[in-house]
Amino acid sequence: MKKYSVFSLVRNALDYHRNWQQAWRSPAPKSAYDVIVVGGGGHGLATAYYLAKECGITNVAVIEKGWLGGGNTGRNTTIIRANYLQDESTGIYAHALDLWDTLSTELNYNVMFSKRGVLHLAHNQHDLKELARRHNANRMMANELEFLTPEQVKAFVPIINISPDVRYPVLGGSLQRRAGVARHDAVAWGYARAADSLGVDIIQNCEVTGFRIEQGQMKGVETTRGFIASPKVGCVAAGHSSVLGAMAGLRLPIESHPLQALVSEPLKPFFDTVVMSNTVHVYVSQSDKGELVMGAGIDAYNGYSQRGSLPPIEHLLSAAMELYPVFSRVRVLRKWGGIVDICPDASPLITKTPVQGLYFNCGWGTGGFKATPGSGHVFAHTIARDDPHPLAAAFRLERFATGNLVDENLAAAVAH
Repeated sequence: MKKYSVFSLVRNALDYHRNWQQAWRSPAPKSAYDVIVVGGGGHGLATAYYLAKECGITNVAVIEKGWLGGGNTGRNTTIIRANYLQDESTGIYAHALDLWDTLSTELNYNVMFSKRGVLHLAHNQHDLKELARRHNANRMMANELEFLTPEQVKAFVPIINISPDVRYPVLGGSLQRRAGVARHDAVAWGYARAADSLGVDIIQNCEVTGFRIEQGQMKGVETTRGFIASPKVGCVAAGHSSVLGAMAGLRLPIESHPLQALVSEPLKPFFDTVVMSNTVHVYVSQSDKGELVMGAGIDAYNGYSQRGSLPPIEHLLSAAMELYPVFSRVRVLRKWGGIVDICPDASPLITKTPVQGLYFNCGWGTGGFKATPGSGHVFAHTIARDDPHPLAAAFRLERFATGNLVDENLAAAVAH
């Protein structure tokens, strides 16, 4: 058996795995579908999966202009948490966190969800008051958080610097123990395989170039592989959502910005949690490969570049050096950028539009990964029933006309 296994491994390595069974099909587009989902990232694939599993709609196509998970799903820092301020935000993120708990079993695919805890630091009186406000709001939603003193922060993260002599001393922290990280590509692959097994067509390298709309009703999408008819189209394209909206004659209240992150050279495991600081402006975790994963805020300018500029990287590294002096001799391995779309109130859009049969799920800013299962679940409900899921009702487009905003700029101040 061992000889056979070794022989099989060598044989498949030499032929570049051409004979391996595909995890999902790569079909040619059909002429028509009941629903088309534009965007093959985690949110789009989750939407298609729940459309098939929960709503019984299996004649679904996921259209992706590149490869699955090649956009923001593959360009984030994988943080998962639900400690927001507003009830509406806590509701949907807590729903996502509940789904994360059983997602590996649900998909029969290990998404490597690690509940290692997420710790937010306080460095001044304003931070302490903001954390107290958020703790009280979360307690009302039965979403428990813990407050840690500086000494407890040090015990939880031994390498952190809690000296009172630094510019931004650590005065405490807010810990959500059931939060953590997951493997971003595994999430995309798990949803893709599960959706495919339910009959969903996953079509890669197929860019949407326009919509066919007649008398205010969606008729289908124009693509680089021809016209595909559908009475319902759900757009889940993250940073390019405003581009798709413009194709349908819509001006969405979102801005797109580059967001950068970096990883260090691999190190032995020593940082077994996630630590975020709004004031010093850096968040850190350690990946399963041993790399330190670090990020901060967005580049201030609007754009669709995935490169970003140098100042945000310099800022986050200087912040990391103050909090973790032991990092000073660690080398940066690589950095990257993604394109994030942000609404004025730092909350998402999960909404119908003035075009009948056209729906948008966007505006998640830099924190969309954590919402993946919850976002897909409620968006599938919205598309299938043409009516918002109760957890998504507050995130409709109309809130920008009525003024009923869901302001999360404080709880998302680190841009995550």
